[in-house]
Amino acid sequence: MLYLVGTPIGNLEDITYRAVRILGEVSLIAAEDTRHTRKLLNRYDIQTPVISYHEYSTPQRIAELVDRLRQGDVALVSDAGMPGLSDPGYRLVQAALEAGIQVSPIPGPAAAVAALVASGLPTDRFLFLGFLPRQQKARREALREIKNLPFTLVLYEAPHRLERLLEDAGQVLGGQRPLVIGRELTKRYEELWHGTIDQALLTLKEREFRGEMTVVIQGAEVTTVSWDEGTVRSALADLLADGMSRKDAAAQVAKDSGWRRREVYKLSLES
Repeated sequence: MLYLVGTPIGNLEDITYRAVRILGEVSLIAAEDTRHTRKLLNRYDIQTPVISYHEYSTPQRIAELVDRLRQGDVALVSDAGMPGLSDPGYRLVQAALEAGIQVSPIPGPAAAVAALVASGLPTDRFLFLGFLPRQQKARREALREIKNLPFTLVLYEAPHRLERLLEDAGQVLGGQRPLVIGRELTKRYEELWHGTIDQALLTLKEREFRGEMTVVIQGAEVTTVSWDEGTVRSALADLLADGMSRKDAAAQVAKDSGWRRREVYKLSLES
């Protein structure tokens, strides 16, 4: 079994009893940074051997881990949060599945979800973007692709690139878009900064945002385009001709047109 074990994004107490047990029972832990993971393992007195697996790991390392999985259970962890989310863990997951090895997630913290639910922005629909491209042209193109989507946007960014991200977001999405910048989540200096993209850029001229960054941006507003009277009458006539009742036809056209149902129904009586 390959276990995908969620680990704390800051506070070391944010780990489940099950995660601690699994990390102690597996034969091997594959970690993004072995030194970083050792701090967590030492905190919970876990003696399991650790091997590195990260963005620059070779195909040989993946093959080695698959061989180890054929011999016993292995846990995959990242430096923080859920492995496989905006990191190279998915490559090992794919290799394990292709080899007929079961994969089991051990849920844990994720900075994207933590920032989203504390942001005050809509959470019913959101789009996770991970890290946007570093090059300005590609970054702006990525922003243009999602400019008109009504989903709350959640992404990660390094502190030294935050200003460039916000400049591009302001140009493409508009400077008045509300956003929340979450930094150092669950740590001692945790902060959730609220404002607009333009306000964030002004704030950056006065102070520096340090630490791990999660940026949450409000999605595009959905605007309803109201039909003209002629279009409403034509739609009504078509539905009534198809045998739909006046009440149902008025309700359907009102929904599609942006008109009030009572007004649409009144027009239907004139047909």
